[in-house]
Amino acid sequence: MTERIRLGMVGGGRDAFIGGVHRIASRIDDRYELVAGAFSSTPEKSKASAADLGVAPDRAYGDFVEMAKREARLKNGIEAVAIVTPNHMHYPVAREFLKRGIHVICDKPLTSTLPDARKLAKAAENSGALFVLTHNYTGYPMIRQAREMVAKGELGKIRLVQVEYAQDWLSEPLEKTGSKQAGWRTDPAQTGAGGSTGDIGTHAFNLASFVSGLELEQLCADLDSFVEGRQVDDNGHVLMRFSGGAKGMLWCSQVAPGNENALKLRIYGEKAGLEWAQEDPNYLWYTPLGEPKRLLTRNGAGATEVGQRVSRVPGGHPEGYLEGFANIYTEAALAIAAHREGKPVPGEVTFPGIAEGVAGVAFVTACVDSSKRGGSWVSFGNYVK
Repeated sequence: MTERIRLGMVGGGRDAFIGGVHRIASRIDDRYELVAGAFSSTPEKSKASAADLGVAPDRAYGDFVEMAKREARLKNGIEAVAIVTPNHMHYPVAREFLKRGIHVICDKPLTSTLPDARKLAKAAENSGALFVLTHNYTGYPMIRQAREMVAKGELGKIRLVQVEYAQDWLSEPLEKTGSKQAGWRTDPAQTGAGGSTGDIGTHAFNLASFVSGLELEQLCADLDSFVEGRQVDDNGHVLMRFSGGAKGMLWCSQVAPGNENALKLRIYGEKAGLEWAQEDPNYLWYTPLGEPKRLLTRNGAGATEVGQRVSRVPGGHPEGYLEGFANIYTEAALAIAAHREGKPVPGEVTFPGIAEGVAGVAFVTACVDSSKRGGSWVSFGNYVK
């Protein structure tokens, strides 16, 4: 094994859910060591979080700019930074590290606004550093296999793409109760113009694009804020037209009682269909036209190398959210290791990057614009260019 990658983190301090997830994901395959961080917006909280995590006091920063400047000067400074802040901070934080050649692993969505997404794409291009976006669901083994099956033509020409991501945790106005997680996710100044579309709709859109390989051409959206007084959408219905004539539907909701984390994808072609559900991620249903459904399992009969490559345990032993997240971190580690040695990234390494990030923010912006225009069709190309 190559030397562990020296990792820093911005955000993710005490009581931050996603920071813990990133740290676990970075350590599952023992590829990273967390050595520095600006874990909170105040120096006191940042240092307290650093102590919790075993980070040396002199590597605990109260300001991400100070962190970027000092770490870039240190002989053994960080090689990569994980950004796990609210959305509006992604751009200024990533920019500081990119311009110093430090690799970035950023939570989604890329930024809170489309202009910031475009500026960050330019900064990443000029940097020469790697940019990884943690659309973690693309790390699941059966999603990798589904993508491979579509690419190989096993479904034939794709006709229909159905994706949904339903939750219920914002069915009541939690943002008025002091909930930190609900507070920033429903504040347009921090989360951006999209609520459920930005928080989970971007995941659904990214997953549909990743597996189908199709490019979105047009969409029309109907967004709602069902909880009284909420400033961003908490439910969205989106019709989509893809390249090649395929049609799609996307539903994202955080006000659907009975749903915890119900991300589901269905893709249908001329010859066959695929179905996958995140809450049962080790299974992929494959149905050739006119034949019984076939259950493909992770590391089971019918599993292919592309999925086995990102599996850790034999079939029948469940792998899930944390392992899928870890796959993104490990793919990033392989790319960073190649970068260390001046080598190209291995061809089999796959992770979402800056282009997928811009597309996600463009998707949210296009949905908000379409909905404001009464659900009119908008050209997606006008947003991603």
